Amino acid sequence: MLVTIPLVIAHRGASGYRPEHTRSAYLLAIELGADAIEPDIVATSDGVLVLRHENEISGTTDVASRPEFADRRTTKHIDGQRLTGWFTEDFSWQELSTLRAVERLPRIRAANTAYSGREGILRLTDLLDILDSAERRVGLVAEIKHASYFASIGLPLDELFAAELAAAGWARDPRLTVESFEKSVLLRVRDRGVDCRLVFLMEAGGAPADDPGHPYAGHLAEDGLAALATEVDGISLDKHILLAPDAAGRPRGGELVARAHADGLVVFCWTLRAENRFLAKPLRLGADEAAHGDWRTEYLTLMRMGLDGVFADQPDLAVEARASL
Repeated sequence: MLVTIPLVIAHRGASGYRPEHTRSAYLLAIELGADAIEPDIVATSDGVLVLRHENEISGTTDVASRPEFADRRTTKHIDGQRLTGWFTEDFSWQELSTLRAVERLPRIRAANTAYSGREGILRLTDLLDILDSAERRVGLVAEIKHASYFASIGLPLDELFAAELAAAGWARDPRLTVESFEKSVLLRVRDRGVDCRLVFLMEAGGAPADDPGHPYAGHLAEDGLAALATEVDGISLDKHILLAPDAAGRPRGGELVARAHADGLVVFCWTLRAENRFLAKPLRLGADEAAHGDWRTEYLTLMRMGLDGVFADQPDLAVEARASL
């Protein structure tokens, strides 16, 4: 049986080895053989697109230790969650550019803390420059975050994103894929003239912020996948959806991927991480959550489902597992 050889997409760069979304994380991902880079995109108060996992940045920057920004700490409701901290939309780009990036998971990735404070926040345009300067072709899988929320405060991410891509010559670049947990923003990006592959992200539970009456699970039914195929080019699934057992006790992912492919959809999976903390209990080796477990078994179980791409924090390990296919 032929097995699809999946793309290895560096999740926020090589975030298993460097603080996520930093220049060094992106450059290392390219060095380690990633086929594409995945940034998360949020906005500043003056409409500059920056690369952070969330718009709340207390866990990924040194903002909490900066007395000049103490008065920016606030509480907001974003996509149904109540969050307290510091938010990108309350800073200009000039202000954000003074912050330093830190490791988001210091307990699990203690080695990464040696790089905390060394680098600043990057803009989308900075990453485009990195990719344009790379010695080999590396793709971009750009995730647009919290689009409905940002639109509600006058920062339409689809408009800002399309404008920055056009200015950088990326609006019709075949290296580009755009993804989001909100399908409506993907369609608006296309309507603004961005010619790229659109991928709808889905969690194991809940519903999209832009369509709360339509749970993610409903999209995975046969008619749901067929409907998605009329609007987007692919889906990207939480690995727990794929590893969940079917009635016979086997991971359901192979059947689900086959149905999606039959409807013409590509299928990505997130997120492959090597540490025990993120692996199923039978794959954990020892009691140390930060130690690497039997990641190879999980990676290959998922890859053999026929996935078109996998997101990985340690892209070199995903490349290594893929080679055995």
